[in-house]
Amino acid sequence: MQVVLPDIENLTAARVETERPMTDDEFWDFCVRLPRNLRVEREPNGEIVIMPPAGGESSNRNSEICRQLGNWSLTDGRGTTFDSNTDFILPNGAARSPDAAWMNKSRLSRLTKQQKRQFLQLCPDFIVELKSPSDRLPRLKAKMEEWIENGAQLAWLIDADERTLYVYRPGQAPEERRDIQTLAGEGPVAGFVLELTAIWEGL
Repeated sequence: MQVVLPDIENLTAARVETERPMTDDEFWDFCVRLPRNLRVEREPNGEIVIMPPAGGESSNRNSEICRQLGNWSLTDGRGTTFDSNTDFILPNGAARSPDAAWMNKSRLSRLTKQQKRQFLQLCPDFIVELKSPSDRLPRLKAKMEEWIENGAQLAWLIDADERTLYVYRPGQAPEERRDIQTLAGEGPVAGFVLELTAIWEGL
């Protein structure tokens, strides 16, 4: 399949249409041939979205979220943590890369070794999305709903510049929390507590 890429050097964000939707294997092959610093997602209709790497402050905040989640996960022992470099193939056909994710090891064990080396064809149990300066809040909120609709049991959207969080749960309206210093996990990540001071401060 031939795909015409946008101008990578001047990329802010781009959508790439293909002659037909890529299979999961074709999508994987397409992504591994791109520059490593780009993030790629796929819409349910097959449209490819190419995004630039995160800026310094967003990267720092992402790193702090992943550090805290990863440290807790090692102590807890039930699951595995992922950063923003991994796409998850969702039941609706979309491929999404959350800023941080956690999945129970019992679900991950259903995949073969080869399947684990490519994009994971499972929806995480828990995800965190961090709004970057270029993100639009309505689009991020729609993505959070998509995570829940495709199997996530808990999802957090963090708007650090506004010191605001949105908590998403299946079958419930999103909960908005403002200017708090910690946020306690529940459901799949009961026992995890995210310390927000450094995330609010940024660089």
